[in-house]
Amino acid sequence: MLKKCSLSEELPVEEYLIEKEPYYVPVGNEIEIFMSAYRNKLPVNLKGPTGSGKTRFMEFMAYKLKRPLVTVACHEDLTATDLVGRFLIKGDSVEWSDGPLTKAVRHGAICYLDEVVEARKDTIVVIHPLTDDRRIMPIDKLGVILKAPSEFMLSISYNPGYQSVVKDLKQSTRQRFVAIDFDYPPAELEMKIVAHESGVNEEMARYLVDIGHRIRNFKQHGLEEGVSTRLLIYAGKLIKDGIDPKEACRIAMVRPITDNTDLQKSIDEIISTIME
Repeated sequence: MLKKCSLSEELPVEEYLIEKEPYYVPVGNEIEIFMSAYRNKLPVNLKGPTGSGKTRFMEFMAYKLKRPLVTVACHEDLTATDLVGRFLIKGDSVEWSDGPLTKAVRHGAICYLDEVVEARKDTIVVIHPLTDDRRIMPIDKLGVILKAPSEFMLSISYNPGYQSVVKDLKQSTRQRFVAIDFDYPPAELEMKIVAHESGVNEEMARYLVDIGHRIRNFKQHGLEEGVSTRLLIYAGKLIKDGIDPKEACRIAMVRPITDNTDLQKSIDEIISTIME
């Protein structure tokens, strides 16, 4: 016969703290806006293309605020139970195990739902009570309602470029968040980021950023998504490690973003011209 239910042991809150300051260079006033939202207990939506620094920004802000950061990579199989928690049978007893959202509420952490539109719409509804003046989290399976402490914050992110009828935020969810737009940094700033993160010199970083900007222009000619700052850094790391610069650009910046052979050839020509 199963024994009485208890709460399972959780990782200490220190496990979710960012110990080392992440490298982040602000593009605008996003830091001030986020800090104001945190002080006013407002949930934040980060909108921008893949690899434009949204996750790094969240890590940076969690470090600055000295709050634990609980990150959830959303996907189409993510359920409300995955976020809230579930009962687990251990031996002859039943224990409750908090999901990441519940864990963040209990600890007054920042909960970050990355690429939130990938999750099912009926799953996202569970965050609604935490995004208005109530700031509560009902846990029906336990018959309790958690009140979020003042330190708790909810943040989400998604890429508007991938919006569709199937994968988009409902207005009932969208209008619960203040929104900060992200985009790729200006060329000079992006060059400094690439040089710092990859270890290449500024001249090589400038070449990579130049290639990246020219590739992004292909979005008007069949390319679904431009090359991200992240991929520029990947190319730089390969070059720093001794890979031929042209080859590094092809395998880190071209092949990941398109399988269209005509587009690949056109972009390869750009790389060969710049990397002469």
